[in-house]
Amino acid sequence: MKQHVHTKLNQFFATAICGNDILSSALYVSGIAIIFSGIYAPIVLLIVSIVLFLYKAVYTEVVEALPINGGAYNCLLNGTSKTLAAIAGVMTTLSYIATAVISAKIAIEYVHTLVEIPVIPATIVLLGIFGLIVISGIKDSAKVALGIFIFHILTLIAFLLVGVWFIATHGSIFSENVGQTVQIIADRGSIIRTIFLAFAASLLGVSGFESSANFVEEQQKGVFRKTLRNMLIGVAIFNPLIAFIILHTVPYGIVNAAKDFLLADAAGIIGGQVFQIVVVADAFLVLSGAVLTSFVGVSGLLSRMAADNCLPEFFSHKNDKDSYPRIIVGFFVLCSSILLITKGELLSLAGVYTIAFLGVMSLFALGNLILRETRTELKRTYYAPVPFIILAFLATTAGIVGNAIINPHNLLFFSYYFVPGMILVLIVIYQGSILHVLLRLLAQFPILNKQIHDRYVNSADGNFIAFVHNVDRLHSILDYVNRNENGWNITLIHCSEGEDETKFNEIKEALPMLQKAGVFPHFNINLVQKKMPFGPEAIDEVAEEYDINKNRIMIGSIHHHHPYDYEDLGGVRIIF
Repeated sequence: MKQHVHTKLNQFFATAICGNDILSSALYVSGIAIIFSGIYAPIVLLIVSIVLFLYKAVYTEVVEALPINGGAYNCLLNGTSKTLAAIAGVMTTLSYIATAVISAKIAIEYVHTLVEIPVIPATIVLLGIFGLIVISGIKDSAKVALGIFIFHILTLIAFLLVGVWFIATHGSIFSENVGQTVQIIADRGSIIRTIFLAFAASLLGVSGFESSANFVEEQQKGVFRKTLRNMLIGVAIFNPLIAFIILHTVPYGIVNAAKDFLLADAAGIIGGQVFQIVVVADAFLVLSGAVLTSFVGVSGLLSRMAADNCLPEFFSHKNDKDSYPRIIVGFFVLCSSILLITKGELLSLAGVYTIAFLGVMSLFALGNLILRETRTELKRTYYAPVPFIILAFLATTAGIVGNAIINPHNLLFFSYYFVPGMILVLIVIYQGSILHVLLRLLAQFPILNKQIHDRYVNSADGNFIAFVHNVDRLHSILDYVNRNENGWNITLIHCSEGEDETKFNEIKEALPMLQKAGVFPHFNINLVQKKMPFGPEAIDEVAEEYDINKNRIMIGSIHHHHPYDYEDLGGVRIIF
Protein backbone atom coordinates (compact mmCIF):
# COMPACT_ATOMS: atom_id res chain seq x y z
CA MET A 1 0.00 0.00 0.00
CA LYS A 2 2.76 2.47 0.89
CA GLN A 3 4.62 1.68 -2.32
CA HIS A 4 1.48 2.35 -4.37
CA VAL A 5 0.97 5.74 -2.70
CA HIS A 6 4.59 6.77 -3.31
CA THR A 7 4.30 6.16 -7.06
CA LYS A 8 1.14 8.19 -7.63
CA LEU A 9 1.36 10.93 -10.24
CA ASN A 10 1.31 14.67 -9.62
CA GLN A 11 -0.62 16.99 -11.94
CA PHE A 12 2.30 17.51 -14.33
CA PHE A 13 2.93 13.83 -15.00
CA ALA A 14 -0.80 13.01 -15.09
CA THR A 15 -1.50 15.94 -17.42
CA ALA A 16 1.32 14.82 -19.70
CA ILE A 17 -0.08 11.31 -20.10
CA CYS A 18 -3.61 12.40 -21.02
CA GLY A 19 -2.42 15.66 -22.60
CA ASN A 20 -0.37 13.81 -25.20
CA ASP A 21 -3.60 12.04 -26.17
CA ILE A 22 -5.95 15.03 -26.40
CA LEU A 23 -3.45 17.58 -27.76
CA SER A 24 -2.25 15.19 -30.45
CA SER A 25 -5.57 16.09 -32.09
CA ALA A 26 -4.13 19.56 -32.73
CA LEU A 27 -2.15 17.92 -35.53
CA TYR A 28 -5.25 17.12 -37.58
CA VAL A 29 -8.49 18.56 -36.14
CA SER A 30 -7.85 22.05 -37.58
CA GLY A 31 -7.74 20.56 -41.06
CA ILE A 32 -11.03 18.72 -40.50
CA ALA A 33 -12.70 21.90 -39.17
CA ILE A 34 -11.46 23.97 -42.12
CA ILE A 35 -12.53 21.38 -44.69
CA PHE A 36 -16.08 21.44 -43.30
CA SER A 37 -16.50 25.12 -42.42
CA GLY A 38 -13.72 27.17 -44.03
CA ILE A 39 -13.14 30.48 -42.23
CA TYR A 40 -15.59 29.52 -39.47
CA ALA A 41 -13.24 26.80 -38.22
CA PRO A 42 -11.88 28.79 -35.21
CA ILE A 43 -15.47 29.51 -34.07
CA VAL A 44 -16.39 25.83 -34.47
CA LEU A 45 -13.37 24.79 -32.41
CA LEU A 46 -14.31 27.30 -29.68
CA ILE A 47 -17.79 25.75 -29.54
CA VAL A 48 -16.14 22.35 -29.14
CA SER A 49 -14.15 23.79 -26.21
CA ILE A 50 -17.42 24.86 -24.57
CA VAL A 51 -18.64 21.25 -24.77
CA LEU A 52 -15.40 20.20 -23.10
CA PHE A 53 -16.07 22.76 -20.33
CA LEU A 54 -19.46 21.16 -19.70
CA TYR A 55 -17.94 17.68 -19.54
CA LYS A 56 -15.30 18.90 -17.11
CA ALA A 57 -18.10 19.30 -14.56
CA VAL A 58 -19.66 15.93 -15.45
CA TYR A 59 -16.40 14.00 -15.10
CA THR A 60 -15.35 15.80 -11.92
CA GLU A 61 -18.50 14.79 -10.04
CA VAL A 62 -18.50 11.13 -11.06
CA VAL A 63 -14.80 10.32 -10.96
CA GLU A 64 -14.14 12.09 -7.65
CA ALA A 65 -17.07 10.15 -6.16
CA LEU A 66 -15.85 6.86 -7.72
CA PRO A 67 -12.09 7.33 -8.19
CA ILE A 68 -11.31 4.00 -9.80
CA ASN A 69 -9.95 3.18 -13.24
CA GLY A 70 -12.41 2.40 -16.00
CA GLY A 71 -14.19 5.68 -16.77
CA ALA A 72 -17.72 5.25 -18.10
CA TYR A 73 -17.60 1.47 -17.59
CA ASN A 74 -17.07 1.82 -13.84
CA CYS A 75 -19.54 4.70 -13.60
CA LEU A 76 -22.33 2.53 -15.01
CA LEU A 77 -21.16 -0.65 -13.25
CA ASN A 78 -21.50 1.07 -9.88
CA GLY A 79 -24.66 2.95 -10.78
CA THR A 80 -26.77 0.61 -12.91
CA SER A 81 -26.32 -2.89 -14.27
CA LYS A 82 -23.50 -4.88 -15.77
CA THR A 83 -25.22 -4.84 -19.18
CA LEU A 84 -25.22 -1.04 -19.44
CA ALA A 85 -21.65 -0.95 -18.15
CA ALA A 86 -20.66 -3.47 -20.82
CA ILE A 87 -22.02 -1.16 -23.55
CA ALA A 88 -19.71 1.58 -22.27
CA GLY A 89 -16.85 -0.93 -22.08
CA VAL A 90 -17.28 -2.01 -25.70
CA MET A 91 -17.55 1.60 -26.87
CA THR A 92 -14.43 2.53 -24.91
CA THR A 93 -12.59 -0.36 -26.53
CA LEU A 94 -13.63 0.89 -29.98
CA SER A 95 -12.43 4.34 -28.97
CA TYR A 96 -9.05 2.87 -28.04
CA ILE A 97 -8.93 1.03 -31.38
CA ALA A 98 -9.63 4.20 -33.32
CA THR A 99 -7.15 6.19 -31.18
CA ALA A 100 -4.38 3.72 -31.94
CA VAL A 101 -5.18 3.50 -35.65
CA ILE A 102 -5.57 7.23 -36.27
CA SER A 103 -2.51 8.14 -34.20
CA ALA A 104 -0.30 5.50 -35.85
CA LYS A 105 -1.53 6.32 -39.34
CA ILE A 106 -1.06 10.08 -38.97
CA ALA A 107 2.37 9.56 -37.37
CA ILE A 108 3.42 7.66 -40.50
CA GLU A 109 1.76 10.29 -42.74
CA TYR A 110 3.92 12.97 -41.14
CA VAL A 111 7.08 10.92 -41.69
CA HIS A 112 5.90 10.32 -45.27
CA THR A 113 6.18 14.07 -45.93
CA LEU A 114 9.95 13.69 -45.59
CA VAL A 115 10.62 10.04 -46.56
CA GLU A 116 8.79 7.91 -49.15
CA ILE A 117 7.33 4.92 -47.28
CA PRO A 118 4.19 2.81 -47.89
CA VAL A 119 1.73 4.32 -45.40
CA ILE A 120 -0.67 1.44 -44.66
CA PRO A 121 1.97 -1.32 -44.24
CA ALA A 122 4.18 1.03 -42.19
CA THR A 123 1.21 1.87 -39.95
CA ILE A 124 0.56 -1.83 -39.30
CA VAL A 125 4.26 -2.32 -38.50
CA LEU A 126 4.17 0.63 -36.06
CA LEU A 127 1.09 -0.83 -34.33
CA GLY A 128 2.85 -4.20 -34.09
CA ILE A 129 5.96 -2.63 -32.56
CA PHE A 130 3.98 -0.99 -29.78
CA GLY A 131 2.05 -4.21 -29.22
CA LEU A 132 5.34 -6.05 -28.68
CA ILE A 133 6.59 -3.27 -26.38
CA VAL A 134 3.54 -3.61 -24.12
CA ILE A 135 3.69 -7.44 -24.18
CA SER A 136 7.31 -7.21 -23.06
CA GLY A 137 6.17 -5.24 -20.02
CA ILE A 138 7.57 -1.84 -20.97
CA LYS A 139 4.77 0.64 -20.23
CA ASP A 140 4.65 4.35 -20.96
CA SER A 141 6.86 6.18 -18.51
CA ALA A 142 5.45 9.30 -16.91
CA LYS A 143 8.82 11.04 -17.26
CA VAL A 144 9.05 10.20 -20.96
CA ALA A 145 5.44 11.30 -21.42
CA LEU A 146 6.23 14.61 -19.71
CA GLY A 147 9.25 15.14 -21.96
CA ILE A 148 7.16 14.50 -25.08
CA PHE A 149 4.38 16.74 -23.76
CA ILE A 150 6.73 19.66 -23.06
CA PHE A 151 8.29 19.31 -26.52
CA HIS A 152 4.81 19.19 -28.07
CA ILE A 153 3.62 22.32 -26.24
CA LEU A 154 6.79 24.21 -27.23
CA THR A 155 6.34 23.10 -30.85
CA LEU A 156 2.73 24.28 -30.92
CA ILE A 157 3.73 27.64 -29.39
CA ALA A 158 6.51 27.96 -31.95
CA PHE A 159 4.02 27.18 -34.73
CA LEU A 160 1.76 30.01 -33.58
CA LEU A 161 4.64 32.51 -33.21
CA VAL A 162 6.19 31.62 -36.57
CA GLY A 163 2.73 31.83 -38.14
CA VAL A 164 2.14 35.33 -36.76
CA TRP A 165 5.58 36.40 -38.03
CA PHE A 166 4.86 34.95 -41.48
CA ILE A 167 1.52 36.79 -41.73
CA ALA A 168 3.15 40.04 -40.63
CA THR A 169 5.96 39.77 -43.19
CA HIS A 170 4.30 37.98 -46.11
CA GLY A 171 0.66 39.03 -45.82
CA SER A 172 -2.50 36.95 -45.50
CA ILE A 173 -4.44 34.80 -47.96
CA PHE A 174 -7.55 34.88 -45.76
CA SER A 175 -9.67 36.51 -48.48
CA GLU A 176 -8.95 33.57 -50.77
CA ASN A 177 -10.28 31.17 -48.13
CA VAL A 178 -13.34 33.42 -47.64
CA GLY A 179 -14.29 32.77 -51.26
CA GLN A 180 -13.88 29.03 -50.76
CA THR A 181 -16.07 29.19 -47.63
CA VAL A 182 -18.90 30.70 -49.68
CA GLN A 183 -18.76 27.64 -51.92
CA ILE A 184 -18.73 25.27 -48.90
CA ILE A 185 -21.87 26.91 -47.50
CA ALA A 186 -23.55 26.72 -50.90
CA ASP A 187 -22.75 23.01 -51.11
CA ARG A 188 -24.08 22.39 -47.58
CA GLY A 189 -27.28 24.36 -48.13
CA SER A 190 -27.01 26.82 -45.24
CA ILE A 191 -24.54 28.27 -42.77
CA ILE A 192 -26.32 26.55 -39.86
CA ARG A 193 -25.96 23.12 -41.48
CA THR A 194 -22.34 23.93 -42.32
CA ILE A 195 -21.51 24.86 -38.72
CA PHE A 196 -23.38 21.84 -37.34
CA LEU A 197 -21.59 19.31 -39.53
CA ALA A 198 -18.24 20.99 -38.87
CA PHE A 199 -18.97 20.85 -35.14
CA ALA A 200 -19.82 17.14 -35.34
CA ALA A 201 -16.65 16.29 -37.27
CA SER A 202 -14.46 18.56 -35.11
CA LEU A 203 -15.53 16.91 -31.85
CA LEU A 204 -12.62 14.64 -32.68
CA GLY A 205 -10.60 17.43 -31.06
CA VAL A 206 -11.78 16.48 -27.55
CA SER A 207 -10.88 12.81 -27.90
CA GLY A 208 -8.56 11.88 -25.08
CA PHE A 209 -10.44 13.96 -22.49
CA GLU A 210 -11.84 10.72 -21.09
CA SER A 211 -8.36 9.17 -20.77
CA SER A 212 -7.60 10.76 -17.38
CA ALA A 213 -10.54 8.87 -15.85
CA ASN A 214 -8.97 5.60 -16.99
CA PHE A 215 -5.88 5.98 -14.78
CA VAL A 216 -7.29 8.02 -11.87
CA GLU A 217 -6.07 5.41 -9.35
CA GLU A 218 -2.49 6.29 -10.29
CA GLN A 219 -3.04 10.02 -9.60
CA GLN A 220 -2.51 11.86 -6.33
CA LYS A 221 -5.60 13.05 -4.47
CA GLY A 222 -7.04 16.17 -6.07
CA VAL A 223 -5.02 15.83 -9.27
CA PHE A 224 -7.85 14.52 -11.47
CA ARG A 225 -9.79 17.78 -11.71
CA LYS A 226 -6.52 19.61 -12.43
CA THR A 227 -5.84 17.33 -15.40
CA LEU A 228 -9.31 18.17 -16.76
CA ARG A 229 -8.65 21.90 -16.31
CA ASN A 230 -5.26 21.68 -18.00
CA MET A 231 -6.61 19.72 -20.96
CA LEU A 232 -9.46 22.20 -21.37
CA ILE A 233 -7.04 25.14 -21.41
CA GLY A 234 -4.82 23.44 -23.99
CA VAL A 235 -7.69 22.59 -26.35
CA ALA A 236 -9.37 26.01 -25.99
CA ILE A 237 -6.13 27.87 -26.79
CA PHE A 238 -4.27 25.81 -29.38
CA ASN A 239 -6.96 24.36 -31.65
CA PRO A 240 -8.73 27.64 -32.61
CA LEU A 241 -5.45 29.58 -32.92
CA ILE A 242 -3.83 26.92 -35.12
CA ALA A 243 -6.88 27.00 -37.38
CA PHE A 244 -6.63 30.81 -37.46
CA ILE A 245 -2.97 30.70 -38.54
CA ILE A 246 -3.65 28.10 -41.23
CA LEU A 247 -6.56 30.08 -42.68
CA HIS A 248 -4.23 33.08 -43.13
CA THR A 249 -1.29 31.13 -44.58
CA VAL A 250 -2.45 27.95 -46.36
CA PRO A 251 -4.84 27.81 -49.36
CA TYR A 252 -7.94 25.64 -48.96
CA GLY A 253 -6.78 23.31 -51.72
CA ILE A 254 -3.59 22.46 -49.82
CA VAL A 255 -5.58 22.00 -46.59
CA ASN A 256 -7.88 19.53 -48.34
CA ALA A 257 -4.98 17.62 -49.91
CA ALA A 258 -2.84 17.55 -46.74
CA LYS A 259 -5.54 16.96 -44.13
CA ASP A 260 -3.70 13.89 -42.75
CA PHE A 261 -0.46 15.83 -42.19
CA LEU A 262 -1.58 19.45 -42.37
CA LEU A 263 0.77 20.97 -39.81
CA ALA A 264 3.80 19.54 -41.62
CA ASP A 265 2.90 21.27 -44.89
CA ALA A 266 1.85 24.43 -43.04
CA ALA A 267 5.15 24.42 -41.12
CA GLY A 268 7.04 24.13 -44.41
CA ILE A 269 5.18 27.14 -45.78
CA ILE A 270 5.60 29.44 -42.77
CA GLY A 271 8.99 28.29 -41.44
CA GLY A 272 10.86 26.38 -44.12
CA GLN A 273 12.20 22.82 -44.22
CA VAL A 274 14.00 22.91 -40.85
CA PHE A 275 10.83 23.93 -39.03
CA GLN A 276 8.90 21.31 -41.00
CA ILE A 277 11.30 18.63 -39.74
CA VAL A 278 10.77 19.82 -36.14
CA VAL A 279 6.98 19.58 -36.55
CA VAL A 280 7.24 16.13 -38.15
CA ALA A 281 9.45 14.89 -35.28
CA ASP A 282 7.02 16.30 -32.72
CA ALA A 283 4.05 14.73 -34.52
CA PHE A 284 5.68 11.32 -34.65
CA LEU A 285 6.61 11.43 -30.96
CA VAL A 286 3.29 12.64 -29.57
CA LEU A 287 1.20 10.40 -31.83
CA SER A 288 3.35 7.40 -30.95
CA GLY A 289 2.77 8.22 -27.29
CA ALA A 290 -0.98 8.13 -27.96
CA VAL A 291 -0.62 4.69 -29.60
CA LEU A 292 1.22 3.33 -26.59
CA THR A 293 -1.38 4.81 -24.22
CA SER A 294 -4.10 3.04 -26.21
CA PHE A 295 -2.42 -0.37 -25.87
CA VAL A 296 -1.85 0.12 -22.14
CA GLY A 297 -5.34 1.53 -21.56
CA VAL A 298 -7.19 -1.23 -23.40
CA SER A 299 -5.21 -3.84 -21.46
CA GLY A 300 -6.43 -2.41 -18.17
CA LEU A 301 -10.03 -2.03 -19.34
CA LEU A 302 -10.47 -5.48 -20.91
CA SER A 303 -8.66 -7.28 -18.08
CA ARG A 304 -11.02 -5.52 -15.63
CA MET A 305 -14.04 -6.54 -17.74
CA ALA A 306 -12.76 -10.13 -17.80
CA ALA A 307 -12.38 -10.05 -14.01
CA ASP A 308 -15.99 -8.80 -13.77
CA ASN A 309 -17.19 -11.69 -15.98
CA CYS A 310 -18.05 -9.40 -18.89
CA LEU A 311 -15.48 -11.11 -21.12
CA PRO A 312 -14.18 -14.68 -21.29
CA GLU A 313 -11.61 -15.59 -18.64
CA PHE A 314 -9.29 -16.31 -21.60
CA PHE A 315 -8.43 -12.60 -21.72
CA SER A 316 -7.36 -12.41 -18.07
CA HIS A 317 -4.18 -14.44 -18.71
CA LYS A 318 -1.02 -12.60 -17.66
CA ASN A 319 2.54 -13.33 -18.73
CA ASP A 320 5.58 -13.11 -16.47
CA LYS A 321 5.98 -9.44 -17.42
CA ASP A 322 2.60 -8.64 -15.82
CA SER A 323 0.98 -7.82 -19.19
CA TYR A 324 -1.93 -9.36 -21.08
CA PRO A 325 -0.59 -10.80 -24.38
CA ARG A 326 -3.93 -12.23 -25.54
CA ILE A 327 -5.60 -8.86 -25.19
CA ILE A 328 -2.73 -7.10 -26.97
CA VAL A 329 -2.67 -9.55 -29.89
CA GLY A 330 -6.44 -9.32 -30.29
CA PHE A 331 -6.27 -5.53 -30.12
CA PHE A 332 -3.56 -5.44 -32.78
CA VAL A 333 -5.65 -7.62 -35.10
CA LEU A 334 -8.70 -5.38 -34.65
CA CYS A 335 -6.65 -2.23 -35.27
CA SER A 336 -5.08 -3.66 -38.43
CA SER A 337 -8.44 -4.83 -39.76
CA ILE A 338 -10.19 -1.47 -39.31
CA LEU A 339 -7.24 0.23 -40.99
CA LEU A 340 -7.58 -2.07 -44.01
CA ILE A 341 -11.40 -1.84 -44.14
CA THR A 342 -11.36 1.98 -44.18
CA LYS A 343 -8.25 1.99 -46.43
CA GLY A 344 -6.67 4.46 -44.05
CA GLU A 345 -9.10 7.25 -44.98
CA LEU A 346 -8.82 9.81 -42.17
CA LEU A 347 -12.39 11.07 -42.34
CA SER A 348 -13.77 7.51 -42.20
CA LEU A 349 -11.45 6.61 -39.34
CA ALA A 350 -12.32 9.87 -37.61
CA GLY A 351 -16.03 9.11 -38.05
CA VAL A 352 -15.72 5.69 -36.40
CA TYR A 353 -13.50 7.17 -33.70
CA THR A 354 -15.82 10.10 -33.07
CA ILE A 355 -18.94 7.94 -32.80
CA ALA A 356 -17.15 5.61 -30.37
CA PHE A 357 -15.76 8.17 -27.97
CA LEU A 358 -18.81 10.44 -28.22
CA GLY A 359 -20.88 7.40 -27.28
CA VAL A 360 -18.62 6.88 -24.26
CA MET A 361 -18.93 10.52 -23.20
CA SER A 362 -22.71 10.51 -23.72
CA LEU A 363 -22.97 7.38 -21.57
CA PHE A 364 -20.85 9.11 -18.94
CA ALA A 365 -23.28 12.05 -18.81
CA LEU A 366 -26.19 9.61 -18.68
CA GLY A 367 -24.39 7.67 -15.94
CA ASN A 368 -24.03 10.88 -13.93
CA LEU A 369 -27.80 11.42 -14.00
CA ILE A 370 -28.46 7.76 -13.17
CA LEU A 371 -26.04 7.86 -10.22
CA ARG A 372 -27.97 10.81 -8.80
CA GLU A 373 -31.13 8.69 -8.81
CA THR A 374 -29.77 5.27 -7.82
CA ARG A 375 -26.92 6.31 -5.48
CA THR A 376 -28.39 9.37 -3.81
CA GLU A 377 -26.42 8.82 -0.60
CA LEU A 378 -23.06 8.42 -2.36
CA LYS A 379 -20.37 10.68 -0.92
CA ARG A 380 -19.43 13.40 -3.41
CA THR A 381 -16.90 16.24 -3.41
CA TYR A 382 -18.65 18.17 -6.19
CA TYR A 383 -22.09 18.41 -7.81
CA ALA A 384 -22.23 19.32 -11.50
CA PRO A 385 -25.06 21.71 -12.40
CA VAL A 386 -27.88 19.66 -13.95
CA PRO A 387 -28.16 21.99 -17.00
CA PHE A 388 -24.45 21.33 -17.68
CA ILE A 389 -25.03 17.57 -17.64
CA ILE A 390 -28.05 17.77 -19.95
CA LEU A 391 -26.37 20.16 -22.40
CA ALA A 392 -23.24 18.01 -22.45
CA PHE A 393 -25.28 14.90 -23.21
CA LEU A 394 -27.25 16.67 -25.97
CA ALA A 395 -24.06 18.07 -27.53
CA THR A 396 -22.27 14.73 -27.85
CA THR A 397 -25.46 12.98 -28.94
CA ALA A 398 -25.87 15.63 -31.65
CA GLY A 399 -22.27 14.95 -32.61
CA ILE A 400 -23.07 11.28 -33.19
CA VAL A 401 -26.05 12.25 -35.38
CA GLY A 402 -23.91 14.72 -37.31
CA ASN A 403 -21.22 12.14 -38.03
CA ALA A 404 -23.88 9.72 -39.27
CA ILE A 405 -25.17 12.45 -41.62
CA ILE A 406 -21.68 13.25 -42.87
CA ASN A 407 -21.07 9.66 -43.87
CA PRO A 408 -23.64 6.94 -43.18
CA HIS A 409 -20.85 4.41 -43.67
CA ASN A 410 -19.37 5.63 -40.37
CA LEU A 411 -22.23 3.93 -38.52
CA LEU A 412 -21.75 0.86 -40.68
CA PHE A 413 -18.02 0.64 -39.87
CA PHE A 414 -18.85 1.26 -36.21
CA SER A 415 -21.47 -1.51 -36.19
CA TYR A 416 -19.01 -4.00 -37.72
CA TYR A 417 -17.14 -3.93 -34.42
CA PHE A 418 -19.72 -2.81 -31.88
CA VAL A 419 -22.36 -5.47 -32.65
CA PRO A 420 -20.01 -8.51 -32.47
CA GLY A 421 -18.37 -7.04 -29.38
CA MET A 422 -21.71 -6.63 -27.62
CA ILE A 423 -22.85 -10.12 -28.65
CA LEU A 424 -19.69 -11.62 -27.12
CA VAL A 425 -20.10 -9.61 -23.92
CA LEU A 426 -23.81 -10.42 -23.54
CA ILE A 427 -23.16 -14.15 -24.08
CA VAL A 428 -20.60 -14.07 -21.26
CA ILE A 429 -22.80 -12.01 -18.92
CA TYR A 430 -25.89 -14.14 -19.49
CA GLN A 431 -24.16 -17.48 -20.01
CA GLY A 432 -25.99 -18.96 -17.03
CA SER A 433 -29.42 -18.20 -18.49
CA ILE A 434 -28.35 -19.29 -21.97
CA LEU A 435 -26.99 -22.61 -20.70
CA HIS A 436 -30.15 -23.15 -18.63
CA VAL A 437 -32.30 -22.78 -21.76
CA LEU A 438 -30.01 -25.11 -23.72
CA LEU A 439 -30.31 -27.74 -21.00
CA ARG A 440 -34.05 -27.82 -21.51
CA LEU A 441 -33.89 -27.76 -25.31
CA LEU A 442 -31.32 -30.57 -25.49
CA ALA A 443 -32.79 -32.78 -22.80
CA GLN A 444 -33.18 -35.61 -25.36
CA PHE A 445 -29.43 -35.66 -26.12
CA PRO A 446 -27.75 -37.11 -23.00
CA ILE A 447 -24.09 -36.70 -24.01
CA LEU A 448 -24.46 -33.11 -25.20
CA ASN A 449 -26.76 -32.33 -22.27
CA LYS A 450 -24.15 -33.53 -19.78
CA GLN A 451 -21.45 -31.31 -21.32
CA ILE A 452 -23.72 -28.28 -21.11
CA HIS A 453 -24.71 -29.20 -17.55
CA ASP A 454 -21.04 -29.34 -16.51
CA ARG A 455 -20.43 -25.95 -18.10
CA TYR A 456 -23.56 -24.60 -16.39
CA VAL A 457 -22.36 -25.78 -12.98
CA ASN A 458 -18.91 -24.27 -13.59
CA SER A 459 -20.40 -20.93 -14.58
CA ALA A 460 -22.43 -20.86 -11.37
CA ASP A 461 -19.46 -21.71 -9.18
CA GLY A 462 -18.41 -18.07 -8.74
CA ASN A 463 -18.15 -16.58 -5.26
CA PHE A 464 -19.34 -13.12 -4.23
CA ILE A 465 -19.27 -11.19 -0.99
CA ALA A 466 -21.75 -8.50 0.02
CA PHE A 467 -21.68 -6.35 3.15
CA VAL A 468 -25.18 -5.98 4.59
CA HIS A 469 -25.99 -3.60 7.44
CA ASN A 470 -29.71 -4.21 7.93
CA VAL A 471 -32.46 -6.51 6.73
CA ASP A 472 -34.05 -3.82 4.53
CA ARG A 473 -31.17 -4.14 2.04
CA LEU A 474 -31.16 -7.95 1.93
CA HIS A 475 -33.57 -8.41 -0.96
CA SER A 476 -31.94 -5.70 -3.12
CA ILE A 477 -28.50 -7.31 -2.66
CA LEU A 478 -29.67 -10.77 -3.69
CA ASP A 479 -31.74 -9.34 -6.54
CA TYR A 480 -28.71 -7.46 -7.89
CA VAL A 481 -26.55 -10.59 -7.86
CA ASN A 482 -29.37 -12.57 -9.46
CA ARG A 483 -29.72 -10.05 -12.31
CA ASN A 484 -26.04 -9.36 -12.95
CA GLU A 485 -23.97 -12.40 -11.99
CA ASN A 486 -23.83 -16.12 -12.73
CA GLY A 487 -22.44 -17.20 -9.37
CA TRP A 488 -24.61 -18.99 -6.81
CA ASN A 489 -22.28 -18.74 -3.81
CA ILE A 490 -22.79 -15.59 -1.76
CA THR A 491 -21.24 -14.70 1.58
CA LEU A 492 -23.06 -11.95 3.46
CA ILE A 493 -20.90 -10.04 5.94
CA HIS A 494 -22.43 -8.06 8.79
CA CYS A 495 -20.10 -5.74 10.73
CA SER A 496 -21.45 -5.16 14.22
CA GLU A 497 -18.76 -3.82 16.54
CA GLY A 498 -20.36 -1.81 19.33
CA GLU A 499 -23.89 -2.80 18.30
CA ASP A 500 -26.36 -5.24 19.79
CA GLU A 501 -27.29 -8.42 17.96
CA THR A 502 -30.69 -7.16 16.78
CA LYS A 503 -29.80 -6.30 13.17
CA PHE A 504 -27.74 -9.45 12.70
CA ASN A 505 -30.54 -11.62 14.07
CA GLU A 506 -33.09 -9.93 11.80
CA ILE A 507 -30.98 -10.76 8.75
CA LYS A 508 -30.41 -14.30 10.00
CA GLU A 509 -34.14 -14.86 10.43
CA ALA A 510 -35.07 -13.28 7.07
CA LEU A 511 -32.76 -15.47 4.95
CA PRO A 512 -34.61 -18.79 5.40
CA MET A 513 -37.91 -17.00 4.84
CA LEU A 514 -36.71 -15.60 1.52
CA GLN A 515 -35.47 -18.97 0.30
CA LYS A 516 -38.50 -20.80 1.63
CA ALA A 517 -40.70 -18.39 -0.33
CA GLY A 518 -38.82 -19.45 -3.46
CA VAL A 519 -37.43 -15.98 -4.19
CA PHE A 520 -33.78 -17.03 -4.51
CA PRO A 521 -33.80 -20.82 -4.12
CA HIS A 522 -30.66 -21.42 -6.21
CA PHE A 523 -28.32 -19.32 -4.02
CA ASN A 524 -25.92 -20.88 -1.53
CA ILE A 525 -25.88 -18.15 1.11
CA ASN A 526 -23.51 -17.96 4.05
CA LEU A 527 -24.07 -15.26 6.69
CA VAL A 528 -21.02 -14.16 8.70
CA GLN A 529 -20.79 -11.68 11.56
CA LYS A 530 -17.63 -9.58 11.93
CA LYS A 531 -16.95 -7.96 15.30
CA MET A 532 -15.32 -4.91 13.74
CA PRO A 533 -16.47 -1.64 12.16
CA PHE A 534 -17.06 -1.51 8.43
CA GLY A 535 -14.24 0.20 6.54
CA PRO A 536 -11.00 -0.39 4.64
CA GLU A 537 -9.65 -2.78 7.30
CA ALA A 538 -12.80 -4.93 7.12
CA ILE A 539 -12.59 -5.03 3.31
CA ASP A 540 -8.92 -6.04 3.42
CA GLU A 541 -9.52 -8.74 6.03
CA VAL A 542 -12.47 -10.28 4.17
CA ALA A 543 -10.68 -10.20 0.81
CA GLU A 544 -7.67 -12.00 2.31
CA GLU A 545 -9.71 -14.46 4.34
CA TYR A 546 -11.88 -15.56 1.41
CA ASP A 547 -9.12 -15.13 -1.21
CA ILE A 548 -11.37 -13.01 -3.42
CA ASN A 549 -10.73 -10.01 -5.66
CA LYS A 550 -12.16 -6.78 -4.29
CA ASN A 551 -14.15 -6.15 -7.47
CA ARG A 552 -16.28 -9.15 -6.39
CA ILE A 553 -17.08 -7.50 -3.05
CA MET A 554 -20.31 -5.49 -2.99
CA ILE A 555 -21.26 -2.67 -0.64
CA GLY A 556 -23.70 0.21 -0.24
CA SER A 557 -22.88 3.86 -0.90
CA ILE A 558 -20.19 5.64 1.11
CA HIS A 559 -21.87 8.47 3.03
CA HIS A 560 -20.48 11.88 3.98
CA HIS A 561 -20.28 10.86 7.64
CA HIS A 562 -17.86 8.02 6.87
CA PRO A 563 -14.26 8.88 7.81
CA TYR A 564 -12.88 7.28 4.62
CA ASP A 565 -13.48 7.65 0.88
CA TYR A 566 -14.45 5.14 -1.78
CA GLU A 567 -10.89 5.05 -3.12
CA ASP A 568 -9.70 3.72 0.26
CA LEU A 569 -11.74 0.52 -0.25
CA GLY A 570 -9.70 -0.86 -3.15
CA GLY A 571 -12.23 -1.06 -5.99
CA VAL A 572 -15.26 -2.73 -4.40
CA ARG A 573 -18.58 -2.44 -6.24
CA ILE A 574 -21.36 -0.14 -5.03
CA ILE A 575 -24.75 -1.74 -5.69
CA PHE A 576 -27.19 0.43 -3.69
